[in-house]
Amino acid sequence: MTSYSTTVKRNDHFEPEDNDPAAQRKRRGHLEQIDYTAYACNREVIGQTIQHVDAQTFQRMAVVAAHARVQWVAEAMAISKTGVTVTPDRVARLAELHKAFEEVSEAYEALRRMVERGYVQYSG
Repeated sequence: MTSYSTTVKRNDHFEPEDNDPAAQRKRRGHLEQIDYTAYACNREVIGQTIQHVDAQTFQRMAVVAAHARVQWVAEAMAISKTGVTVTPDRVARLAELHKAFEEVSEAYEALRRMVERGYVQYSG
């Protein structure tokens, strides 16, 4: 069976195959407008809550992530000391600690991206 594709995947966005330079320029212009709109909205909305951050902000976030990580690993180590039988309660606690670590780490990365993209002002 023969299959035909009218789209090409690039950078996680689908773009139609189009060899017309004028159509490509027009589409790029539209995409730039869309990207700028998203940027402006993010900057405005995020800026209403987080005006600026500094090195101490990131240090505090990193310390929270480190504590969450060590609590998760310490719980796993404690479980390993009890032998091969792992109770559902211990697994639930381990999962809860892991989830906390993941959430704090993701928040740290999200804040970093906000600075990187210019949504939040950084003062060193």
